[in-house]
Amino acid sequence: MKTLLFLALAFTLVNCKSEKEEQPAIAEPSPVQVKLETAMGNVVIELSDKTPLHRDNFIKIVNEGRLDSMLFHRVLEGFVVQAGLYDSLTMAAMDSVELEAVNYRIPAEMDSTLFHKRGALGAARTGNPDRESSSLSFYVVHRGPRVDSLIDVDQDRINTWLQQYYFLQDPSNSSWKDSLNLADQNEDWETFSRLSDTINKLADTFTFEYYDIPEDQREIYRKQGGTPHLDQNYTVFGEVISGMTVIDSIAKVAVNEAGMPDQPVYIHRAEVVKSE
Repeated sequence: MKTLLFLALAFTLVNCKSEKEEQPAIAEPSPVQVKLETAMGNVVIELSDKTPLHRDNFIKIVNEGRLDSMLFHRVLEGFVVQAGLYDSLTMAAMDSVELEAVNYRIPAEMDSTLFHKRGALGAARTGNPDRESSSLSFYVVHRGPRVDSLIDVDQDRINTWLQQYYFLQDPSNSSWKDSLNLADQNEDWETFSRLSDTINKLADTFTFEYYDIPEDQREIYRKQGGTPHLDQNYTVFGEVISGMTVIDSIAKVAVNEAGMPDQPVYIHRAEVVKSE
């Protein structure tokens, strides 16, 4: 009887194991891709799953049609191509409720593996102390290859900003942070600039962990290009996987001193073309 019970139990265990082994593996979800249609061609962007807040927000504003008819309002050849502004007619047609619906920020999502190589998708922002991103405005990095001496300069700029950031995150400096936040919220840029200058001097002796650009990222900056000085201070949440030549074309349009194209360049339509 004991022998029969043992055999029955053994058969059950083997059978369960076989069923478990035969179960198909669950495929990892594919990254979300978004297509931006412009008069110069289409650009396809892949969103990173390492920045879920920015990814989900971008999907949201695309599905709501927020990017349709949006301008590339800041075009700086050899630096970035930025979108996130509506023309005056579109703005005039939007009521206060619609404007308020896009007037929010996304918490920063810094990831050391996401960096500002050429073609990277970054979130624009004001100089707010918490590095929170705009809900609408984004940019694509356009700059070409960077030599080591300039990458070293960029690394110093990264650390200057990080030093200021960590200084303001220290509870003992909360009054400075509050004042800077208030100036930012009120768009009082004169006060903001004055406060920033003072904070920069105060932060100069603040100790923090120095950031070194990893060698594999340096190599990409040397060969492909990018804007290293923005790393660890602006959220990168995706990259262009198709249509970088379109970005090149947009970057070459005539612009005014502020980088606004003389002739409007629009995102005619944005849509999610590959989703989880």
